[in-house]
Amino acid sequence: MSHYEQGDWEAVIGMETHVQMLTRSKLFCGCSASFGAQPNEHTCPVCQGMPGVLPVVNAQAVEYAVMAALALGGEVQPTSRWARKNYFYPDLPKAYQVSQYELPYCLGGQVTLVVDGEERNITLTRIHMEEDAGKNIHDAHSGFSYVDLNRAGVPLMEIVSEPEIRSAAESAAYMRKLRTVVRWLGICDGNMNEGSMRCDANVSLRKRGTSELGTRAEVKNMNSFRAVERAVNYEIERQAELLNAGEKITQETRLWDADHGVTRSMRSKEEAHDYRYFPDPDLLPLVIADELVERVRAALPELPDARRARFVESYDLSAYDAEVLTAGRELADYYEAAVAAHDNPKLVANWVMGDVLRATRVAAGEGEVDYSRIPLAPERLGALLALIDDGSISGKIAKTVFERMLTGSDDPADIVKREGLAQVSDSGQLEAWIAEVVDGNPDKVEDYRGGRDKLLGWFVGQVMQLSRGQANPGEVNRLLRERLAG
Repeated sequence: MSHYEQGDWEAVIGMETHVQMLTRSKLFCGCSASFGAQPNEHTCPVCQGMPGVLPVVNAQAVEYAVMAALALGGEVQPTSRWARKNYFYPDLPKAYQVSQYELPYCLGGQVTLVVDGEERNITLTRIHMEEDAGKNIHDAHSGFSYVDLNRAGVPLMEIVSEPEIRSAAESAAYMRKLRTVVRWLGICDGNMNEGSMRCDANVSLRKRGTSELGTRAEVKNMNSFRAVERAVNYEIERQAELLNAGEKITQETRLWDADHGVTRSMRSKEEAHDYRYFPDPDLLPLVIADELVERVRAALPELPDARRARFVESYDLSAYDAEVLTAGRELADYYEAAVAAHDNPKLVANWVMGDVLRATRVAAGEGEVDYSRIPLAPERLGALLALIDDGSISGKIAKTVFERMLTGSDDPADIVKREGLAQVSDSGQLEAWIAEVVDGNPDKVEDYRGGRDKLLGWFVGQVMQLSRGQANPGEVNRLLRERLAG
């Protein structure tokens, strides 16, 4: 936490998150919603805002929106209404955006997050659907600005939280949890750098212990979790400095400048009446039948919070380990498949969170870590860990075998046999290694016998190094204690 969050001022933060749904087509027309096409390739008269065209609602988008509402504990409304949000900007060809206002399709819900080991529930105000705008591209060399309408009409959900977030760390944790949920459901890829998940943070301060809300600034242009945390932290400190100097906060929209680590004023903050919302005359009210809601509910997978709780209960994991292992649905599936292959949940958890995730990050390079592309099958990991538990190899040797497994298809037992990596438990060989270490360090033997018990670990390490990691560490400990008792 920052100095200002711990001082006289309390941060009050609400998040508005736009989630792009992974439908094949746009919200009100049949154009492709895929990312990366040539400018204006995925457009038609409807998303170009041509006169006389009529929109048709994408049924898949409605189903995905219902999935999100149920997963986040919201209440799906049987009837909601489309509204026109009016403003003029070059990337908005109709000069209005089709959204929902007075009657959104979902009310309420919550997001459960864990920060510094503490669990908090953040209440949701609403979730509504809307179409995305296009994209302005400013060319500094030519002096012209261009408009790409490929994104215009892409289906979005806007998830709005209550102002219950109290720190920059919680803001980032909230976004991570939302991303986990929508990716878990398969309704959004969550790629913030491509704009398929975007957020605005409404930040204000109030005197600690009071309930009256302060004047807020809306912070935009945050395209990563780290950017969210840095931007919110900066905005908290900026406002605290102004308030401490007796100045007032201006209600405005501010952009996060990642290069300089500051927020910059963009424009005065609009209110709802500035957009002149009114019901869209081209679209009927949206009726979501109970049958659809119940069908979607029955098809929902076990959700992240439920799976996290089950991991703690069934596998005796810590809350932290369970949180890490449920960061993605594919990762949680991988963990359970590895436990099915070798029934030692804690050992499997340690390896998945350590060597397996490290190898996955290396394989991803500069790209996004993809839990569906873990470079070692869970059954092969289970076979490796079985060799540790039956005493065939040590944990240190297992790391060498693991690296070999990443570059080939051999079974771990075959690698151990071929490379002579089996763990040595023969007491004669172990005693020879121990004798070499003990006889070569008489001063440390004297210190150990003089009461420096922690030196036992040093002796064990020397023996393991001498044996190139193949000595059975349990036997080494036992034999060393006997030898050093002298």
